[in-house]
Amino acid sequence: MSECYEYVPHRLLHRRVRDIASGTEGVLMAVINENVSDTGLERWMELAYIRGACGREFTTAATNVEPAPDQPKTAAGRRDERSA
Repeated sequence: MSECYEYVPHRLLHRRVRDIASGTEGVLMAVINENVSDTGLERWMELAYIRGACGREFTTAATNVEPAPDQPKTAAGRRDERSA
């Protein structure tokens, strides 16, 4: 099994992001193309490393990363949309 990996550029690097799989938000620290296989066959995947509010980093597929909303919608904002 190869232990090689490479950093991949990402437009949201060092920005606040949301993992759509878990709903967790944090800062995107890195995106790395890694061999995620634990068998003899290589399986490469782009993993996003996100640092959560607690300071711990977790990984998710890079395709699961989206910009975090700046601020949540308020109840008043949702009411206005329904009345339109």
